[in-house]
Amino acid sequence: MNQISKLQQMIDESSRIVFFGGAGVSTESNIPDFRSADGIYHQKYKYSPEQIVSHSFFMKQTEAFYDFYKEKMMFLDAKPNPAHLKLAELERAGKLTAVVTQNIDGLHQAAGSKNVLELHGSILRNYCMKCHKTYDAHYVKNAPGIPRCECGGIVRPDVVLYEEGLDSDIIRKSIQAIQDADMLIIGGTSLVVYPAASFIDYFHGKYLVVINMGETGRDSMADLVIREPIGKVMEQISV
Repeated sequence: MNQISKLQQMIDESSRIVFFGGAGVSTESNIPDFRSADGIYHQKYKYSPEQIVSHSFFMKQTEAFYDFYKEKMMFLDAKPNPAHLKLAELERAGKLTAVVTQNIDGLHQAAGSKNVLELHGSILRNYCMKCHKTYDAHYVKNAPGIPRCECGGIVRPDVVLYEEGLDSDIIRKSIQAIQDADMLIIGGTSLVVYPAASFIDYFHGKYLVVINMGETGRDSMADLVIREPIGKVMEQISV
């Protein structure tokens, strides 16, 4: 039996599937990831991307943060790819209970997924640090330099920067979903970002599947490992 047939069989036998995904899910929507050979971490900047998207850099060098953020992290024309669309279809069919994502692009929701747990926030939500008025992504992207609120405060994206903690409510819901799942599909993530990667430890269901181009620390535990682009894999699945 080939890998796609095996994956199909596992999905057919499961009724509480959780998908745990990372940047590799969105690369087929032309959003660069951070860690692959041509990802953001391998491009040359005056500062490392880890420095730039940290809380302390944001506070001290806000304009330089926004120069990088707008150019390298805001892709407002990106469209959901076959992976996003198939996951939404699985949810509509009552087979998938949650998407737990490390991505901040909002593409799962754009594809129609309803229960999306965004561990690292979203570029689509932005708020004034002074008066808490909210702004959309286009406002931030098109603002010259540092985006400002009408009250004069800085508008910041509702994303989790390095040195900042994850939302405790999202953590709780993510762990609960993974604990309750009978199948966990890990896709498009190298599982090196913590604490998110540690949530996998809460899975005690029947099938653990890893779909990722590179190796992950969970490959040896998985019932199935597929080294293909996730969109290419998921579009072959029937619901």
